Amino acid sequence: MEEVKNDQVRAGYKQFEQRNLAMVMDLYEMTMANGYFKTGNVDSRAVFDVFYRRNPDEAGFAIFAGLEQVVDLIENMHFDHDDIKYFESLNIFDRQFLDYLANYRFRGDVYAMPEGTVIYPSEPILTVVAPIIDAQLIETAVLAQINHQSLIATKTQRIVRSALGRAVSDFGARRAHNMDAAVYGARASYIGGAVGTATVLAGKQFGIPVSGTMAHSWVMYFEDEYEAFKKYAEIYPDNTVLLVDCYDVMKSGIPNAIRVAHEILEPQGKRLKGIRIDSGDLAYLSKRARAALDEEGLNDTKIIVSNSLDERTIASLMDQQAPIDSFGVGERLITASSEPVFGGVYKIAAVEKNGILEPRIKISETVEKITNPGFKKVYRIYNEQGYAVADLIALAEETVDLSKPYRFVDPLMPWRNREFVGFTAKELQQPVIIEGKRVMPYRELSEIRNYVRQQLEHEIWQEEQRFSNPHRHFVDMTPAYYEMKMTLLHDIQG
Repeated sequence: MEEVKNDQVRAGYKQFEQRNLAMVMDLYEMTMANGYFKTGNVDSRAVFDVFYRRNPDEAGFAIFAGLEQVVDLIENMHFDHDDIKYFESLNIFDRQFLDYLANYRFRGDVYAMPEGTVIYPSEPILTVVAPIIDAQLIETAVLAQINHQSLIATKTQRIVRSALGRAVSDFGARRAHNMDAAVYGARASYIGGAVGTATVLAGKQFGIPVSGTMAHSWVMYFEDEYEAFKKYAEIYPDNTVLLVDCYDVMKSGIPNAIRVAHEILEPQGKRLKGIRIDSGDLAYLSKRARAALDEEGLNDTKIIVSNSLDERTIASLMDQQAPIDSFGVGERLITASSEPVFGGVYKIAAVEKNGILEPRIKISETVEKITNPGFKKVYRIYNEQGYAVADLIALAEETVDLSKPYRFVDPLMPWRNREFVGFTAKELQQPVIIEGKRVMPYRELSEIRNYVRQQLEHEIWQEEQRFSNPHRHFVDMTPAYYEMKMTLLHDIQG
C-alpha cells in the first residue's frame, strides 16, 4: 500500500514538472470554442483588448509587465494527448472539435505596448486579432500573467520611490501565494525597480541579482550570538552581513557585530559589510546602531532593515531621517497587500463581417465598465520638453498628424473644444506576434527595468507620481473615434 502511495506522489510531481500552461483556462473558453467550431466559425476573426479600469492604490499610473511570458505561451500553445483525454472525459465536447485541438496552433496577430510601459486605465495595452477560437482560448492565461506581474511591478515601483534612492530588494518568496508567484513576482519586482531578489530560481531563470546572508536560526543554533557571528564572518569574510536583532539589538547584537568586525575581519584586511535589523522600532534602532558603528570607525558598514515594510512605512522612516542604507521588502511587495488585485480584463472589441472588423461595445450601468469598441491605435502625446501630456485613442485606419493644431475629445468633458499644438505623438502598440509567430525582439530584463526608470525620470510628470491625489493622466480620443463610439452606443440603445 505504501509503495502504491509513493508511486502516486511521484506521478503528481512528474505531472507538475510537465504541466502544459495552455490548460490554464476557464472552462467557458472551451465551451465557447466548441460552440464556435460547431457553428462553422473556425476562421472568423475577432479583436480582443486587454485593459484595466483603475490604478491600484489610487495611484496615477501602473507598470505593464508579463509580456515576455504571454508571447512565449501563445507562440508555443498546444494541447497534448493527455489534455485531449481530459477534455474527452468531461463528455461535453464534440469528437471533431477535440481532433481539431490535437493539431492546434495559434494563428492570429498580437499587438502590445513594450513591456515596462507606464500605462493608464481604459486604454488597450495588448490587442489580439485572431480567429475567434484562437482569441478565446488564450484569455485566462494572458490575464493571469499580465494581472500578476503588472500588479507587483506597480507596487514595487511605489516602494522604490518611497525609499528615495536607497536600495530595495525582494524578500517575499515565502509569503507569495505559491511558487510561481514567488518567481514571477521577483521578475516583476526587478522591472519595478528592485535591485535584486532573495529567490534563487528567479536569479537563475531571469538573471536577477540575488542576495541573502543568514536567518535567526543561524544565530540561535550556536550557543551564543558572538560565536554565530564569528563563524559566519570566518566563512564569508567578503560579504559579512550580521542579523543583530535575535536577542537585543543594542545590548547584544551591535556589540557582538562590532567585536567580530575588529577581532575577525580587520586582521584579514576585511570590513564588516552590514548589519540587518528585522524587528522593533526601525527608526530608533537604526539611529542608535549608526551612532555605535560610527563611534567604532565602522562608518562604511551598511544598515539594512526588513520586517513588513511597504511604501508607507518606508516613507515614514525617510521622514524621520532614519540612517538606513537599504530595505528588504517581503510580504507587502510580493502580494501587493494594500490592493492585491490589478483588475485587468479581456474584452471583445470587434468582429469580422465580410472582411471588415465591425466594432462591438459592452454597455453597463457602471460608466467605467462601458468598453472602448473597435480595432484602434493608442498614441502617447509629448510636449516640446518631452513630457507625456496625454494618451490618444484613434481608429486603426486614422493618421494622427500633429504638424498642425489637432483637435481631440476628452471623453469625460466632451463639450470642451481642445487642441494639441506643437506636440508630437508616438504609437504605443507594436506587433509582437504575426500569424502565430513571434516578431518581438527579446529584451533583457535590465533593459525593461531601465525603460521604466527612463520614463519616470524624463517623461512622466512628477504630479502623476504623487502617492496622494495624483494628477490624472488624460486618455483622450480623436473626434472620429469618439463619434464612432457614441454612434454605436446610440444605435444599440435605439
